[in-house]
This record gives sequence, structure tokens and C-alpha cells, in this order.
Amino acid sequence: MIRSELLQKLADENPELKPDEIEKIVDIFFNQIIQQLAEDGRVELRGFGAFSTRKREPRKGRNPRTGEAVDVPAKRVPYFKPGKEMRERLNS
Repeated sequence: MIRSELLQKLADENPELKPDEIEKIVDIFFNQIIQQLAEDGRVELRGFGAFSTRKREPRKGRNPRTGEAVDVPAKRVPYFKPGKEMRERLNS
């Protein structure tokens, strides 16, 4: 599902809301998740899963075009752990 499909589904299920209101709600929802993760926080949606970040240590990488070794700096990457209900529904 892409963003436009999500907006359309929400519009179909909530005809009393204007399209721009639905888009604003979705924007706020995603922006709050991003902000919380940027502050090194965690977002848990019961029954769905939890978003968090994980630290990646610096490492040596390789330029695929030239084969030259390059330094890859340490960074944080997003991580999603599915909730129990989601895992059960996917595997039933």
C-alpha cells in the first residue's frame, strides 16, 4: 500500500472528513513517529509493532564501481519489530 492508497482508504471509511483533513492527520501521525525516533525514542503501537533505532558501528565498505575501500561512518538506522498479533495473523 502506498500513501495515496492509505489516504483513499481513510477517506472511504470516514466520509465526514475532508481530504485535506485526512492528509493532515496522516502527516501528523508519521511526523510524530519520525520526531520520536530522531530523539532516540521508541514508538509502540499495540497489536501492530514497535519502531525504534539501532546503532550501526563504523565499518570498512567497498565502492562497488572501483573496488576501493571506503570508511562508512557510524549511524542510527530505523528498526521495526512486529507485534505478536501481526505475527500471528501473517502466519495463520
